[in-house]
Amino acid sequence: MSKDALIIRGARQHNLKNIDVKIPRDQFVVITGLSGSGKSSLAFDTIYAEGQRRYVESLSAYARQFLGQMDKPDVDLIEGLSPAISIDQRTTSRNPRSTVGTVTEIYDYLRLLFARIGRPHCPSCGQPISRQTVEQIVDQILALPDRTRLQVLAPVVRGRKGEHKRTLEEIRQDGFVRVRINGEIREVTEEIELDRNKQHNLEIVVDRLIVRDDIAGRLSDSVQTALKWGSGIVYIDVIDGEELMFSENFACIDCGISMEELTPRMFSFNSPFGACPTCEGLGTRQEIDPELVINPNLSIDDGGLIPWRDSKSRWLWAMLESVCKKYEIDTAVPLGELPADQVEILLYGLGRELISFPYTNRAG
Repeated sequence: MSKDALIIRGARQHNLKNIDVKIPRDQFVVITGLSGSGKSSLAFDTIYAEGQRRYVESLSAYARQFLGQMDKPDVDLIEGLSPAISIDQRTTSRNPRSTVGTVTEIYDYLRLLFARIGRPHCPSCGQPISRQTVEQIVDQILALPDRTRLQVLAPVVRGRKGEHKRTLEEIRQDGFVRVRINGEIREVTEEIELDRNKQHNLEIVVDRLIVRDDIAGRLSDSVQTALKWGSGIVYIDVIDGEELMFSENFACIDCGISMEELTPRMFSFNSPFGACPTCEGLGTRQEIDPELVINPNLSIDDGGLIPWRDSKSRWLWAMLESVCKKYEIDTAVPLGELPADQVEILLYGLGRELISFPYTNRAG
């Protein structure tokens, strides 16, 4: 069997005229030609058909009875043929997240395979990840520096859409005082309204502690409560430090690194739990090129901000004028002479800071 090429000899399927072809393996190969020249006959009716036929023949007699048997294509020899996948031209998607695996649905089975039989290992030391007991979790927390302030959190909603009113009501009835919703601490007595169409993270603030030698009993009770509400997972939010995660399910005993139990969504780039946090599973990301946005030789009044130069939107101009007024940005000075922090505001905005500005539409 050829290891570096797919060799086809004497292909006569449909309109192929006894051709011999050698196609390199592990490379992107395009078959092109005039209409009726035999492209589909070679790719689909010869190469794919033979690959599918060999695959079906490798199955048991019981399994073969449920699959259609394909005829052997009219060809003398095919060597170096791997299992073949054929994608219908009519089902291709323009979604940038689509791949050969997702279009053929093989990706779904691979995710299930990795989630069900996969064995997690510590990314630091490489040892297999094992479960942690309450005592082990407490010992690791008590190993933090003395006087460390922390919160014991129980994750009850992780990346799920909905208003979660019933969950919040159960938390209130059980006597808890605070929750953390999407990173923000809220009192449970507040009127909490969540967008039902957005994903939310909700954790119960089970306890607030300062690390000392005499808190072991209280800490153990709090950890057990958090594990119960968090389905075996507890977060330790170290004030002015990193957030730690411990699990009754999987954790490295040597390094203390914890993981959630393997689920199919961890292996999906379409899920925020499996996607790259930088590109969000798209493989690309958008960034601002300052040279395409500003002309350093012109002021804002003279059209130095290129996106605003031809804009007739009174809304955009009102917003820009308010920002310039609040941060004392001189609109008559060339942008190249403005302080760097002012240019930063014009390019990237104000972060989470909000400002109000007057705006009157054409209707008054």
